[in-house]
Amino acid sequence: MSVAPVTPQSPLGLFGTDSLIGEEDRAIRDTVRKFVEDKVKPKLADWYEAGSVPARDLAKELGSLGVLGMHLTGYGCAGTSATAYGLACMELEAGDSGLRSLVSVQGSLAMFAIWKYGSEEQKQQWLPAMAAGEAIGCFGLTEPDFGSNPAGMRTRARRDGSDWVLDGTKMWITNGSVSDVAVVWAQTDERIRGFVVPTGTPGFSAPEIRKKMSLRASVTSELVLEGVRLPESAVLPDAAGLSGPLSCLNEARYGIVFGALGAARDCLETAIGYAREREIFDKSLAAYQLSQAKLADMSLELGKGMLLALHLARLKDAGALRPEQVSLGKLNNVREAIAIARECRTLLGAAGITLEYPVMRHANNLESVLTYEGTSEVHQLVIGQALTGEAAFR
Repeated sequence: MSVAPVTPQSPLGLFGTDSLIGEEDRAIRDTVRKFVEDKVKPKLADWYEAGSVPARDLAKELGSLGVLGMHLTGYGCAGTSATAYGLACMELEAGDSGLRSLVSVQGSLAMFAIWKYGSEEQKQQWLPAMAAGEAIGCFGLTEPDFGSNPAGMRTRARRDGSDWVLDGTKMWITNGSVSDVAVVWAQTDERIRGFVVPTGTPGFSAPEIRKKMSLRASVTSELVLEGVRLPESAVLPDAAGLSGPLSCLNEARYGIVFGALGAARDCLETAIGYAREREIFDKSLAAYQLSQAKLADMSLELGKGMLLALHLARLKDAGALRPEQVSLGKLNNVREAIAIARECRTLLGAAGITLEYPVMRHANNLESVLTYEGTSEVHQLVIGQALTGEAAFR
């Protein structure tokens, strides 16, 4: 029996998810998508191969686009919905995880920390310039020996008269060596505190980490603080204890819930296009049952992930999103995204390992996304604690 061909649908078009997104949020999404398609994607393979990215130029373009701190209000920030921010992260990561990381660290970590916990003076000094991309920020929490357990950090801040003096090392810091300001978290004699550190302060350095196999189109650095002297005004006044940096991480994780789906969608659309064009044994690769089974399964997981992301966005816009729910989204969507990227590579065969196509680049990047902002195992334990009431982190 012959079956008449049908007009192909996009994976998310199959789910009709656009009907769940308001007109304004769709317009923001489409603007970011066009920027990524026109300005970024043509250059990504070269940036990735070179392991170098023009971060400062990109930051200014992204600032002009309005996506830096876009979900924050005031101080030059756009004040969009959480849904719009999530969709923007999706389009940015459809380009490259490094691009979304630049925006996420700038807006959801560095800017959010100052916006949420900073003094009015700190906000006025930094946020408008950061929103415009004129100043770049980074977020210093992770250390060489303390990633999943930030409470064990060794970076210390001690009082010296009316000043603070910081000593320590931070590791795997996105934007570090191109930043103008670093939000650094340190142990004090009382509690963990946050400090706004201009990167030109004597004793501060940020050597770039090279020889990466993942996030090559992103700046990753070490932060070294050797007797960095700061005035009292450098302290984030409204953050004391670990709850401050963890709340910032939840902001960044929320962006990843959407962002990872962007990488997965780009891989899947690439694989579908390739399969339709690639002929093998006198018919297209897309016409084989095994190919269609792979594409169907991947589209199912992408669509389910999108429905989850949009649900979490609704909760966040209503002010009702809980940290363990962010963990649900981060765990599921990154795990499924990396599985989709790997499966798409099989459909592309040998072509899938080249930078002519984005699939292997996305797969390599997602290896980092899988473990930063909380490893999958940590998110499993966050969810497990919510289900059982028992903390199993130790």
